[in-house]
Parts: sequence; C-alpha cells; structure tokens
Amino acid sequence: MGRLGKVLTLGRKKGAGRPGRRVPAWLDGEEGIGTLEVVLIAAVVIILVVLFKDWITGFLTDLFGRVENEADRLF
Repeated sequence: MGRLGKVLTLGRKKGAGRPGRRVPAWLDGEEGIGTLEVVLIAAVVIILVVLFKDWITGFLTDLFGRVENEADRLF
C-alpha cells in the first residue's frame, strides 16, 4: 500500500490484459462521499454566501481596488 492509500483497479481482473482505471479506495464503497453529503455541503456553502454576501462583495471590491492601485503604481 502506498502513501495515498489503497488503490483499486476497476473494469478488469488482475492480470487480464492492460489494467483498468485506477481510483482511490475512498471513492469506491460505503466509506466514500455520498450524494447526501455533497448536497448538504453545497447547501451550507450557499447559505454562507447568502448570509455574508455584502461582506464578501466589499472585501473583493477593496481587494481588487488595491490590486489596481498597485498595478498602476508599478506600470
């Protein structure tokens, strides 16, 4: 087993011609990330964006303003 963990070979039996696709074990089986988990994470991210929309907009506006000022100063 390597550093990245157990890797499974899909699509072909061991030793049968060229090997199939290799995917990490955490993507295959019960221990992987399920659809419900992905949907819940996306919902939390969307809620955070909606709650902090004004702060994020102000932060990005300030950041890009600083970048533009520095670019004008350098070039």
